[in-house]
Amino acid sequence: MATKNKYAYRSRISEDKIRQIVRLFAVDLDASQIAEVTSLNRNTINRYLAAFRERIAQYCEAESPVSGEVEVDESYFGARRVRGIRGRGARGKTIVFGLFKRNGHVYTEIVPDCSKATLQGIIRGRVELESVIHSDGWRGYDGLVDLGYQKHFRVQHGNNEFANNHSHINGIESFWAFAKTRLVRFRGLHQHTFYFHLKECEFRFNHRREDIYKLVLKMLRNFPLS
Repeated sequence: MATKNKYAYRSRISEDKIRQIVRLFAVDLDASQIAEVTSLNRNTINRYLAAFRERIAQYCEAESPVSGEVEVDESYFGARRVRGIRGRGARGKTIVFGLFKRNGHVYTEIVPDCSKATLQGIIRGRVELESVIHSDGWRGYDGLVDLGYQKHFRVQHGNNEFANNHSHINGIESFWAFAKTRLVRFRGLHQHTFYFHLKECEFRFNHRREDIYKLVLKMLRNFPLS
């Protein structure tokens, strides 16, 4: 029978039990570990974790446009390459585009390609015109000045240049490393769930100096699970 619960409508478990699940999720235990600690069925835990990730994704998508010093870059996620094309255009990979506000937050979006139209469409929608943009030398970033971004600086990774005075993309690259290290433990993710795990990585990275438990609990109080 469902119990009255401010975190989840029609829940069959108590508020205390949901708080316990959130606390274990916050310290990054996986579903099997949480099921063992809480004595709940793993399928039940999987449903709650999926619901948490949906709320987190909604929270991340609602973040304000980026401004200030902004690093832009793309990365490829998926199985380790055995044979085939390296870098941009690698087959069988999921392409993720990222924006990183220095001393601030990262925003990610799964994209179909790294074309100029795709990348600059996201930049126009998410980055304010007065921002300073830092990128590598990929041609997808050509012409940002023509769009109104008067300050666009590049580092030429193809020439083994990884910093040019103040211009670099080390911040967004640190997020790529964080996300890939974290996601590898899932031993592969289905395409339809990758987005939610990516947004969880984004959320954890952006709030790594905050109390994840309190943030998620507040999210559930404001927007209970249905």
